[in-house]
Amino acid sequence: MLKKLIFSTLLLSSVSAVHAKTDIDFMFPVPVQGKLAQEMNLLTKQFNESQDDINVTPIFTGDYDSTKMKAAAAQKAGNSPSVVITAANNIHDLVISDSIYPMEEIIDTTGGSAEEFLTNEFWAALHSNAMVSGKAYAIPFHNSTPLLYYNKTLLNEAGLSVPQNWEEVIQVAKVLTNKEKNQWGIMLPTINTDYAAWILASLTYANGGQFYNPDYAGEVYYDAPSTIGALTFWRDLVYKYEVMPSGVLDNNAISSAFFEGRLGMAFLSTGALKFMKDNSKDFEMGVAFMPAQVTRGVPIGGASLVSYRGITDEQKKAAGVFINFLVSPENAARWSQATGYFAPRKSAYDLPEMKKFMQDNPEAKIALDQLQYAKGWYSMYDTVTVRRAIENRIQRLVNEPDYSPEQAAKDAQEEANKLLEPYVSKTALKKLDP
Repeated sequence: MLKKLIFSTLLLSSVSAVHAKTDIDFMFPVPVQGKLAQEMNLLTKQFNESQDDINVTPIFTGDYDSTKMKAAAAQKAGNSPSVVITAANNIHDLVISDSIYPMEEIIDTTGGSAEEFLTNEFWAALHSNAMVSGKAYAIPFHNSTPLLYYNKTLLNEAGLSVPQNWEEVIQVAKVLTNKEKNQWGIMLPTINTDYAAWILASLTYANGGQFYNPDYAGEVYYDAPSTIGALTFWRDLVYKYEVMPSGVLDNNAISSAFFEGRLGMAFLSTGALKFMKDNSKDFEMGVAFMPAQVTRGVPIGGASLVSYRGITDEQKKAAGVFINFLVSPENAARWSQATGYFAPRKSAYDLPEMKKFMQDNPEAKIALDQLQYAKGWYSMYDTVTVRRAIENRIQRLVNEPDYSPEQAAKDAQEEANKLLEPYVSKTALKKLDP
Protein backbone atom coordinates (compact mmCIF):
# COMPACT_ATOMS: atom_id res chain seq x y z
CA MET A 1 0.00 0.00 0.00
CA LEU A 2 2.85 2.36 0.92
CA LYS A 3 4.64 1.55 -2.38
CA LYS A 4 1.42 2.30 -4.29
CA LEU A 5 1.06 5.61 -2.43
CA ILE A 6 4.66 6.58 -3.16
CA PHE A 7 4.28 5.56 -6.82
CA SER A 8 1.03 7.55 -7.13
CA THR A 9 2.65 10.57 -5.52
CA LEU A 10 5.63 10.39 -7.88
CA LEU A 11 3.32 9.95 -10.86
CA LEU A 12 1.23 12.94 -9.88
CA SER A 13 4.39 15.01 -9.31
CA SER A 14 5.67 13.96 -12.73
CA VAL A 15 2.40 14.87 -14.44
CA SER A 16 2.32 18.16 -12.54
CA ALA A 17 5.89 18.92 -13.63
CA VAL A 18 5.05 18.19 -17.24
CA HIS A 19 2.13 20.62 -17.14
CA ALA A 20 3.76 23.25 -14.92
CA LYS A 21 3.37 26.69 -16.43
CA THR A 22 6.17 29.17 -16.91
CA ASP A 23 5.30 32.35 -15.06
CA ILE A 24 6.43 35.67 -16.50
CA ASP A 25 5.86 39.27 -15.43
CA PHE A 26 4.73 41.79 -18.00
CA MET A 27 5.15 45.50 -17.18
CA PHE A 28 3.20 48.01 -19.23
CA PRO A 29 2.53 51.76 -19.02
CA VAL A 30 -0.41 53.83 -20.17
CA PRO A 31 1.18 57.06 -21.46
CA VAL A 32 -1.91 58.61 -23.07
CA GLN A 33 -5.55 58.97 -22.20
CA GLY A 34 -8.20 56.36 -22.78
CA LYS A 35 -8.96 52.81 -21.65
CA LEU A 36 -5.59 51.31 -22.56
CA ALA A 37 -5.02 49.52 -19.24
CA GLN A 38 -8.36 47.75 -19.52
CA GLU A 39 -7.65 46.72 -23.11
CA MET A 40 -4.18 45.44 -22.21
CA ASN A 41 -5.54 43.33 -19.37
CA LEU A 42 -8.09 41.81 -21.76
CA LEU A 43 -5.36 41.06 -24.30
CA THR A 44 -3.21 39.36 -21.66
CA LYS A 45 -6.17 37.36 -20.39
CA GLN A 46 -6.84 36.18 -23.94
CA PHE A 47 -3.24 34.99 -24.25
CA ASN A 48 -3.32 33.13 -20.93
CA GLU A 49 -6.53 31.35 -21.89
CA SER A 50 -5.26 30.43 -25.35
CA GLN A 51 -2.57 28.00 -24.14
CA ASP A 52 -1.51 25.93 -21.12
CA ASP A 53 2.24 26.54 -20.97
CA ILE A 54 2.67 30.18 -19.97
CA ASN A 55 1.05 32.39 -17.39
CA VAL A 56 1.56 36.13 -17.89
CA THR A 57 1.03 38.49 -14.96
CA PRO A 58 0.26 41.99 -16.27
CA ILE A 59 1.59 44.82 -14.10
CA PHE A 60 0.42 48.37 -14.79
CA THR A 61 3.39 50.66 -14.12
CA GLY A 62 2.16 54.22 -14.77
CA ASP A 63 3.82 56.36 -17.43
CA TYR A 64 6.95 55.66 -19.47
CA ASP A 65 9.37 57.13 -16.93
CA SER A 66 7.95 55.25 -13.95
CA THR A 67 7.91 52.02 -15.98
CA LYS A 68 11.62 52.37 -16.69
CA MET A 69 12.35 52.97 -13.00
CA LYS A 70 10.19 50.08 -11.81
CA ALA A 71 11.68 47.65 -14.32
CA ALA A 72 15.20 48.64 -13.23
CA ALA A 73 14.27 48.25 -9.56
CA ALA A 74 12.81 44.79 -10.19
CA GLN A 75 15.92 43.74 -12.07
CA LYS A 76 18.17 44.99 -9.27
CA ALA A 77 16.09 43.04 -6.75
CA GLY A 78 16.53 39.83 -8.75
CA ASN A 79 13.00 39.82 -10.17
CA SER A 80 13.63 40.89 -13.75
CA PRO A 81 10.45 41.37 -15.81
CA SER A 82 10.36 39.05 -18.81
CA VAL A 83 8.52 41.52 -21.04
CA VAL A 84 8.30 45.29 -20.70
CA ILE A 85 6.61 47.88 -22.88
CA THR A 86 9.15 50.68 -22.69
CA ALA A 87 9.38 54.03 -24.42
CA ALA A 88 11.10 53.39 -27.73
CA ASN A 89 13.68 56.08 -27.02
CA ASN A 90 14.91 54.17 -23.96
CA ILE A 91 16.44 51.39 -26.04
CA HIS A 92 19.89 52.90 -26.57
CA ASP A 93 20.18 53.74 -22.88
CA LEU A 94 19.13 50.20 -21.89
CA VAL A 95 21.70 48.71 -24.27
CA ILE A 96 24.46 50.96 -22.94
CA SER A 97 23.65 49.82 -19.38
CA ASP A 98 23.44 46.18 -20.56
CA SER A 99 19.93 45.88 -19.10
CA ILE A 100 18.16 44.02 -21.92
CA TYR A 101 18.71 41.01 -24.14
CA PRO A 102 19.15 41.26 -27.89
CA MET A 103 16.02 39.99 -29.57
CA GLU A 104 17.92 37.14 -31.21
CA GLU A 105 17.89 35.49 -27.76
CA ILE A 106 14.16 35.99 -27.27
CA ILE A 107 11.98 35.67 -30.34
CA ASP A 108 11.53 32.82 -32.78
CA THR A 109 11.20 34.28 -36.25
CA THR A 110 10.85 30.91 -38.01
CA GLY A 111 14.23 30.80 -39.67
CA GLY A 112 15.04 34.48 -40.20
CA SER A 113 17.08 36.67 -37.89
CA ALA A 114 15.52 39.14 -35.47
CA GLU A 115 17.00 41.92 -37.59
CA GLU A 116 15.36 40.57 -40.75
CA PHE A 117 12.05 40.22 -38.92
CA LEU A 118 12.24 43.83 -37.78
CA THR A 119 13.38 45.16 -41.15
CA ASN A 120 10.89 43.21 -43.25
CA GLU A 121 7.79 43.41 -41.06
CA PHE A 122 7.88 46.87 -39.46
CA TRP A 123 7.76 50.41 -40.85
CA ALA A 124 11.20 51.76 -41.74
CA ALA A 125 10.81 54.84 -39.53
CA LEU A 126 10.76 52.56 -36.45
CA HIS A 127 14.02 50.73 -37.09
CA SER A 128 16.43 53.29 -35.67
CA ASN A 129 14.85 53.16 -32.21
CA ALA A 130 14.70 49.36 -32.08
CA MET A 131 18.21 48.60 -33.34
CA VAL A 132 21.60 49.53 -31.92
CA SER A 133 24.71 48.99 -34.04
CA GLY A 134 22.69 46.89 -36.46
CA LYS A 135 21.34 44.53 -33.79
CA ALA A 136 17.68 44.32 -32.80
CA TYR A 137 17.05 44.85 -29.10
CA ALA A 138 13.34 45.65 -29.25
CA ILE A 139 10.20 44.92 -31.21
CA PRO A 140 7.87 47.90 -31.83
CA PHE A 141 4.48 47.49 -30.20
CA HIS A 142 2.55 50.74 -30.51
CA ASN A 143 3.76 53.86 -32.20
CA SER A 144 2.73 57.41 -32.79
CA THR A 145 3.64 60.81 -34.15
CA PRO A 146 2.30 64.18 -33.02
CA LEU A 147 -0.79 65.38 -34.84
CA LEU A 148 -2.62 68.66 -35.16
CA TYR A 149 -6.05 68.17 -33.58
CA TYR A 150 -8.55 70.91 -34.35
CA ASN A 151 -12.16 71.84 -33.72
CA LYS A 152 -13.46 71.66 -37.29
CA THR A 153 -16.74 73.29 -36.31
CA LEU A 154 -14.99 76.38 -34.91
CA LEU A 155 -12.76 76.70 -37.96
CA ASN A 156 -15.67 76.34 -40.37
CA GLU A 157 -17.77 78.91 -38.52
CA ALA A 158 -14.88 81.37 -38.73
CA GLY A 159 -14.23 80.58 -42.40
CA LEU A 160 -10.72 79.28 -41.63
CA SER A 161 -8.65 76.62 -43.34
CA VAL A 162 -6.47 74.10 -41.54
CA PRO A 163 -3.06 75.73 -40.99
CA GLN A 164 -0.15 74.28 -42.95
CA ASN A 165 2.74 76.23 -41.39
CA TRP A 166 3.60 78.16 -38.24
CA GLU A 167 2.48 81.53 -39.59
CA GLU A 168 -0.93 80.10 -40.41
CA VAL A 169 -1.13 78.47 -36.97
CA ILE A 170 -0.67 81.90 -35.42
CA GLN A 171 -3.24 83.52 -37.71
CA VAL A 172 -5.88 80.85 -37.04
CA ALA A 173 -5.16 80.83 -33.30
CA LYS A 174 -5.63 84.60 -33.12
CA VAL A 175 -9.10 84.36 -34.66
CA LEU A 176 -10.13 81.47 -32.41
CA THR A 177 -8.91 83.04 -29.16
CA ASN A 178 -11.65 84.70 -27.09
CA LYS A 179 -10.52 85.44 -23.56
CA GLU A 180 -13.97 86.57 -22.46
CA LYS A 181 -15.17 83.02 -23.14
CA ASN A 182 -11.95 81.50 -21.80
CA GLN A 183 -11.45 80.16 -25.31
CA TRP A 184 -7.92 79.62 -26.61
CA GLY A 185 -6.55 79.25 -30.10
CA ILE A 186 -4.01 76.52 -29.37
CA MET A 187 -2.42 74.50 -26.57
CA LEU A 188 0.81 72.49 -26.43
CA PRO A 189 1.59 70.06 -23.59
CA THR A 190 4.37 71.37 -21.36
CA ILE A 191 4.64 68.53 -18.84
CA ASN A 192 8.12 67.07 -18.29
CA THR A 193 7.15 63.42 -18.65
CA ASP A 194 8.29 63.27 -22.28
CA TYR A 195 5.45 65.11 -23.96
CA ALA A 196 7.07 68.56 -23.99
CA ALA A 197 10.42 67.42 -25.40
CA TRP A 198 8.65 65.23 -27.96
CA ILE A 199 6.64 68.18 -29.26
CA LEU A 200 9.76 70.37 -29.24
CA ALA A 201 11.60 67.75 -31.26
CA SER A 202 8.77 67.84 -33.79
CA LEU A 203 8.95 71.63 -34.03
CA THR A 204 12.74 71.45 -34.39
CA TYR A 205 12.46 68.94 -37.23
CA ALA A 206 9.86 71.15 -38.91
CA ASN A 207 12.28 74.04 -38.51
CA GLY A 208 14.87 72.12 -40.54
CA GLY A 209 17.05 71.00 -37.64
CA GLN A 210 18.13 67.94 -35.71
CA PHE A 211 17.27 67.44 -32.05
CA TYR A 212 20.02 64.94 -31.30
CA ASN A 213 22.71 62.90 -33.01
CA PRO A 214 21.02 59.65 -34.11
CA ASP A 215 24.39 57.95 -34.54
CA TYR A 216 26.03 58.97 -31.25
CA ALA A 217 24.38 58.74 -27.85
CA GLY A 218 26.35 61.65 -26.38
CA GLU A 219 25.08 64.64 -28.38
CA VAL A 220 21.95 66.76 -28.22
CA TYR A 221 21.36 70.05 -30.02
CA TYR A 222 19.35 72.11 -27.57
CA ASP A 223 21.21 75.34 -28.38
CA ALA A 224 21.13 74.97 -32.18
CA PRO A 225 19.41 77.79 -34.12
CA SER A 226 16.64 75.43 -35.26
CA THR A 227 15.83 74.47 -31.67
CA ILE A 228 15.96 78.08 -30.48
CA GLY A 229 13.54 78.94 -33.29
CA ALA A 230 11.16 76.22 -32.11
CA LEU A 231 11.39 77.48 -28.52
CA THR A 232 10.72 81.03 -29.73
CA PHE A 233 7.57 79.92 -31.58
CA TRP A 234 6.37 78.13 -28.44
CA ARG A 235 7.01 81.08 -26.15
CA ASP A 236 5.49 83.59 -28.59
CA LEU A 237 2.20 81.69 -28.60
CA VAL A 238 1.93 82.61 -24.91
CA TYR A 239 3.46 86.06 -24.52
CA LYS A 240 3.61 87.70 -27.96
CA TYR A 241 0.41 86.52 -29.61
CA GLU A 242 -1.47 85.54 -26.41
CA VAL A 243 -3.24 82.62 -28.07
CA MET A 244 -2.18 80.01 -25.48
CA PRO A 245 -2.46 80.32 -21.68
CA SER A 246 0.69 80.62 -19.61
CA GLY A 247 1.67 77.94 -17.14
CA VAL A 248 2.20 74.22 -17.41
CA LEU A 249 -0.41 72.38 -19.47
CA ASP A 250 -0.84 68.64 -19.23
CA ASN A 251 -2.76 66.50 -21.70
CA ASN A 252 -5.76 66.27 -19.34
CA ALA A 253 -6.16 70.05 -19.20
CA ILE A 254 -5.77 70.29 -22.97
CA SER A 255 -8.27 67.56 -23.79
CA SER A 256 -10.80 68.93 -21.27
CA ALA A 257 -10.67 72.38 -22.86
CA PHE A 258 -10.99 70.77 -26.28
CA PHE A 259 -14.03 68.68 -25.34
CA GLU A 260 -15.72 71.73 -23.82
CA GLY A 261 -15.35 73.60 -27.10
CA ARG A 262 -12.94 76.14 -25.56
CA LEU A 263 -9.91 75.19 -27.65
CA GLY A 264 -9.34 75.53 -31.35
CA MET A 265 -6.19 73.47 -31.87
CA ALA A 266 -3.78 71.19 -30.01
CA PHE A 267 -0.60 69.27 -30.72
CA LEU A 268 -1.10 65.80 -29.22
CA SER A 269 -0.19 62.17 -29.90
CA THR A 270 -1.88 59.90 -32.42
CA GLY A 271 -2.12 57.51 -29.47
CA ALA A 272 -4.94 59.67 -28.09
CA LEU A 273 -6.89 59.61 -31.34
CA LYS A 274 -9.72 57.31 -30.28
CA PHE A 275 -10.06 59.03 -26.91
CA MET A 276 -10.21 62.46 -28.55
CA LYS A 277 -12.72 61.35 -31.18
CA ASP A 278 -14.97 59.52 -28.72
CA ASN A 279 -15.22 62.55 -26.44
CA SER A 280 -15.64 65.30 -29.04
CA LYS A 281 -19.43 64.94 -28.98
CA ASP A 282 -20.68 68.51 -29.41
CA PHE A 283 -18.65 69.40 -32.49
CA GLU A 284 -16.73 67.81 -35.34
CA MET A 285 -13.09 67.02 -34.64
CA GLY A 286 -10.42 67.09 -37.34
CA VAL A 287 -6.81 65.95 -37.47
CA ALA A 288 -4.03 66.98 -39.80
CA PHE A 289 -0.29 66.76 -40.35
CA MET A 290 1.85 68.75 -37.95
CA PRO A 291 2.38 72.18 -39.52
CA ALA A 292 5.62 72.75 -41.41
CA GLN A 293 8.03 75.64 -41.18
CA VAL A 294 11.20 75.06 -43.20
CA THR A 295 10.02 71.53 -43.96
CA ARG A 296 7.76 68.80 -42.59
CA GLY A 297 9.15 66.53 -39.93
CA VAL A 298 7.92 64.63 -36.88
CA PRO A 299 9.53 62.25 -34.39
CA ILE A 300 8.36 58.70 -33.91
CA GLY A 301 6.90 58.11 -30.49
CA GLY A 302 5.38 55.19 -28.66
CA ALA A 303 6.81 52.05 -27.20
CA SER A 304 8.57 48.78 -27.91
CA LEU A 305 8.77 45.37 -26.28
CA VAL A 306 11.99 44.37 -24.52
CA SER A 307 13.16 41.59 -22.21
CA TYR A 308 15.29 42.41 -19.18
CA ARG A 309 18.40 40.41 -18.39
CA GLY A 310 18.19 38.04 -15.43
CA ILE A 311 15.31 35.78 -16.45
CA THR A 312 15.59 32.00 -16.91
CA ASP A 313 15.88 30.21 -20.25
CA GLU A 314 12.29 29.05 -19.86
CA GLN A 315 11.15 32.60 -19.24
CA LYS A 316 13.08 33.82 -22.27
CA LYS A 317 11.24 31.30 -24.45
CA ALA A 318 7.92 32.26 -22.88
CA ALA A 319 8.69 35.95 -23.39
CA GLY A 320 9.32 35.27 -27.07
CA VAL A 321 5.99 33.50 -27.46
CA PHE A 322 4.15 36.34 -25.74
CA ILE A 323 5.92 39.02 -27.78
CA ASN A 324 5.04 37.23 -31.01
CA PHE A 325 1.44 37.11 -29.83
CA LEU A 326 1.35 40.82 -29.03
CA VAL A 327 2.80 41.91 -32.37
CA SER A 328 0.84 39.50 -34.54
CA PRO A 329 -0.92 41.32 -37.39
CA GLU A 330 -4.28 40.60 -35.79
CA ASN A 331 -3.34 42.04 -32.39
CA ALA A 332 -1.45 44.95 -33.91
CA ALA A 333 -4.63 45.83 -35.79
CA ARG A 334 -6.80 45.34 -32.71
CA TRP A 335 -4.59 47.58 -30.56
CA SER A 336 -4.48 50.29 -33.21
CA GLN A 337 -8.26 50.35 -33.48
CA ALA A 338 -8.67 50.44 -29.71
CA THR A 339 -6.22 53.28 -29.12
CA GLY A 340 -5.32 55.40 -32.12
CA TYR A 341 -1.68 54.35 -32.27
CA PHE A 342 -0.77 53.25 -35.75
CA ALA A 343 0.05 49.56 -36.09
CA PRO A 344 3.84 49.15 -36.36
CA ARG A 345 3.56 45.88 -38.27
CA LYS A 346 2.84 46.63 -41.92
CA SER A 347 0.87 43.45 -42.61
CA ALA A 348 -1.78 44.52 -40.09
CA TYR A 349 -3.10 46.86 -42.77
CA ASP A 350 -3.66 43.95 -45.17
CA LEU A 351 -6.33 42.44 -42.93
CA PRO A 352 -9.93 42.93 -44.13
CA GLU A 353 -11.06 44.28 -40.77
CA MET A 354 -8.24 46.83 -40.75
CA LYS A 355 -9.01 47.94 -44.30
CA LYS A 356 -12.62 48.53 -43.29
CA PHE A 357 -11.54 50.39 -40.15
CA MET A 358 -9.30 52.73 -42.15
CA GLN A 359 -12.12 53.36 -44.61
CA ASP A 360 -14.57 54.13 -41.80
CA ASN A 361 -12.04 56.24 -39.84
CA PRO A 362 -10.16 58.41 -42.34
CA GLU A 363 -8.51 60.37 -39.53
CA ALA A 364 -6.50 57.23 -38.67
CA LYS A 365 -4.92 57.37 -42.11
CA ILE A 366 -3.45 60.81 -41.38
CA ALA A 367 -1.06 59.34 -38.82
CA LEU A 368 -0.01 56.63 -41.24
CA ASP A 369 0.50 59.07 -44.12
CA GLN A 370 2.63 61.33 -41.92
CA LEU A 371 5.19 58.51 -41.56
CA GLN A 372 6.84 59.69 -44.76
CA TYR A 373 8.14 62.67 -42.75
CA ALA A 374 9.00 60.74 -39.59
CA LYS A 375 12.42 60.62 -37.97
CA GLY A 376 13.73 58.62 -35.01
CA TRP A 377 12.78 59.50 -31.47
CA TYR A 378 15.56 61.32 -29.60
CA SER A 379 17.53 58.62 -27.83
CA MET A 380 20.75 59.03 -25.93
CA TYR A 381 22.72 58.08 -22.85
CA ASP A 382 20.63 58.73 -19.71
CA THR A 383 17.70 59.72 -21.90
CA VAL A 384 15.24 60.64 -19.15
CA THR A 385 17.41 63.16 -17.28
CA VAL A 386 18.90 64.63 -20.46
CA ARG A 387 15.36 65.05 -21.80
CA ARG A 388 14.18 66.77 -18.65
CA ALA A 389 16.99 69.32 -18.95
CA ILE A 390 15.11 70.88 -21.87
CA GLU A 391 11.60 70.14 -20.58
CA ASN A 392 12.23 72.02 -17.34
CA ARG A 393 13.32 75.05 -19.40
CA ILE A 394 10.19 74.83 -21.53
CA GLN A 395 8.18 75.08 -18.32
CA ARG A 396 10.12 78.19 -17.31
CA LEU A 397 9.47 79.71 -20.74
CA VAL A 398 5.70 79.48 -20.32
CA ASN A 399 5.81 80.67 -16.71
CA GLU A 400 8.35 83.51 -16.78
CA PRO A 401 7.83 86.30 -19.33
CA ASP A 402 11.45 87.53 -18.98
CA TYR A 403 13.06 84.12 -19.57
CA SER A 404 14.28 84.07 -23.18
CA PRO A 405 14.41 81.12 -25.61
CA GLU A 406 18.14 81.77 -26.05
CA GLN A 407 18.76 81.50 -22.32
CA ALA A 408 16.56 78.43 -22.04
CA ALA A 409 18.52 76.74 -24.82
CA LYS A 410 21.87 77.69 -23.24
CA ASP A 411 20.85 76.46 -19.78
CA ALA A 412 19.46 73.20 -21.12
CA GLN A 413 22.52 72.50 -23.25
CA GLU A 414 24.93 73.10 -20.36
CA GLU A 415 22.99 70.75 -18.09
CA ALA A 416 22.69 68.12 -20.81
CA ASN A 417 26.42 68.26 -21.52
CA LYS A 418 27.19 67.58 -17.86
CA LEU A 419 24.77 64.65 -17.80
CA LEU A 420 26.26 63.21 -21.00
CA GLU A 421 29.85 63.62 -19.82
CA PRO A 422 30.29 60.04 -18.46
CA TYR A 423 29.39 58.60 -21.85
CA VAL A 424 31.37 61.19 -23.78
CA SER A 425 34.45 60.59 -21.62
CA LYS A 426 34.17 56.87 -22.14
CA THR A 427 33.73 57.03 -25.91
CA ALA A 428 35.76 60.08 -26.95
CA LEU A 429 39.05 59.43 -28.73
CA LYS A 430 42.03 60.07 -26.49
CA LYS A 431 45.28 61.56 -27.72
CA LEU A 432 47.76 58.75 -28.16
CA ASP A 433 51.27 59.12 -26.76
CA PRO A 434 53.91 59.01 -29.55
